[in-house]
Amino acid sequence: MTESVNFIDLRMTGVIPPALYRRTETDLSGIMAKVEPIIVAVREEGDAALLRFAKAFDGVTADSMTLRATEEEFETAFASFDPEMIETLKLAIDNIRRFHEAQKPEEMWMKEISPGVWTGDRMLPIDSVACYVPRGKGAFPSVVNMTCIPAIVAGVKRVVIITPPGPDGRVDAGTLVAAKLIGVTEIYKCGGAQGVAAVAYGTPTVPRCEKIVGPGSPYVVAAKRLLAQVIDPGTPAGPSEALILADDSADGALAALDLIIESEHGPDSSAYLVTNSARVAEEARAALPGYWAEMDEKRAGFSRAVLCGPHGGIVLVKDFATAVEFVNGYAPEHLEILTAEPFATLGQIRNAGEILLGRYTPVTLGNYLLGPNAVLPTNGAARTGSPLCVFDYMKRASIAHVTSAAYPALAKHAHRFASYEGFDGHARAVSPLRDKLLAK
Repeated sequence: MTESVNFIDLRMTGVIPPALYRRTETDLSGIMAKVEPIIVAVREEGDAALLRFAKAFDGVTADSMTLRATEEEFETAFASFDPEMIETLKLAIDNIRRFHEAQKPEEMWMKEISPGVWTGDRMLPIDSVACYVPRGKGAFPSVVNMTCIPAIVAGVKRVVIITPPGPDGRVDAGTLVAAKLIGVTEIYKCGGAQGVAAVAYGTPTVPRCEKIVGPGSPYVVAAKRLLAQVIDPGTPAGPSEALILADDSADGALAALDLIIESEHGPDSSAYLVTNSARVAEEARAALPGYWAEMDEKRAGFSRAVLCGPHGGIVLVKDFATAVEFVNGYAPEHLEILTAEPFATLGQIRNAGEILLGRYTPVTLGNYLLGPNAVLPTNGAARTGSPLCVFDYMKRASIAHVTSAAYPALAKHAHRFASYEGFDGHARAVSPLRDKLLAK
């Protein structure tokens, strides 16, 4: 089935078709129409709507379900969890915490920008955040780590997790264990658009939050867009996507191995190997079916759907400059560079959420263990957006102080400015009237 892999040969034209830049979430109009009544139901019915949707959308068959994870659920999760996996989680948590602690800005700075004029910033954590942890295609304690740890490092007062329940009405063990190790104990069983609506409006059980972060399905993305005036939707993190950029020095079979990483997330993912080397392209093309044959059938199916479909495959271009052009135009969530001099290639990259350099730095390591956040801008948002970071959980207030000695000169210029723009009240506040009041 080598021929089934989507193979796009652009050597003759040298032109990148606009269709290659499209993702599955580009047009959400149809999904938004489905999401709107879900949002209305949660706003009007609260917990009752969440419980109903848990049965309808998440397949909950349990006779009863608490919307908040209980202490008994935490205890059961720890009792059944692999001790070696706990060790791995602790390593990941430590690395991620160290990275975000280094990233955290100083609480306040001020600088005298001219004699007697002091200005600066004060950084404060936001009051509350909801961390969305998906579950539809698996269990993701890695998302717990990436969304909750920077919130705690930033000093957010209330950090909660929302996640879809399983058929038994419980939260998956990995999410519970990771959350407890990090220090988060509020977990609510509401995923999808209904979960976003719950933390946007609040229900009798689920708290209203100031912001929501974390990746999700197109339904989650659509709900965030519709509720953007109610809750800060955070970094746009939709279906997974990755580009593998390779030159003729790369091993095509290795490039194919890494191409599978993000494509196995689901059929709505996007993943391309882009190279100017026919040899690399053909080696990768030949290797993929063998890799799929050795994989879990479900994940192989997801990867095959992506790499044989309209949002993935192998792109062969005429020269390396065209490959770089495609990368910058695509602005991928994940970019892996497999070139002879990856640090030299780095200087050519303008748009990417995450850049992983060299054959020893596959996307897998970035997703779990390295420390930088793996919740990244998708759908081209890396052109202007950035990975989730400690700054996303903080707000900045500008501060200023003017001494009595510096005030008169500034007042003269401010009065002139205000008069020019026609603001009489502005001008009077820095007029001789103020001087009389200050002299009292």
